[in-house]
Amino acid sequence: MSLLRLPLAVYRELRAHGEEAFPKECCGALLGRHFAAGWQVDSLVRAANARAESPHDRYEIAPAELVKIAHEARSRGIEIAGFYHSHPGHPARWSTTDLEEAHWLGCVTVITEVMQGNAKDTNAFLLAGTAEEDKHFIPQTIQIDEVGTDESPA
Repeated sequence: MSLLRLPLAVYRELRAHGEEAFPKECCGALLGRHFAAGWQVDSLVRAANARAESPHDRYEIAPAELVKIAHEARSRGIEIAGFYHSHPGHPARWSTTDLEEAHWLGCVTVITEVMQGNAKDTNAFLLAGTAEEDKHFIPQTIQIDEVGTDESPA
């Protein structure tokens, strides 16, 4: 898998969420469908950053909120394609902590750099591997779709 398809509205929303949360990290889930080349995201669900300590450079989605998001996805016939968060004052690339705290093999992580309250770069990474011991991030290509998600991924 090497492609992450995002509707323009979802792309704008996750970047706006990062700007609104600045100087803290924002976080949320991406809902969609898997296809041969990667993931087609249909929507996102904003989540509260439940991290009490260091919310400026760490995030956590509360387990109860994650269960609710997963239930919403299933009820719509889609799944959690991945997660997004912001990096206030830091580049849009994964950190050691991001890798340590990532556990959803096969899902994507989207990171937006937010500098002085303005979203800059946004990058995506697939969490690959067969188990915790060999998990690693692989850069993903983000394709922004300006049309709705009515079309099937190619």
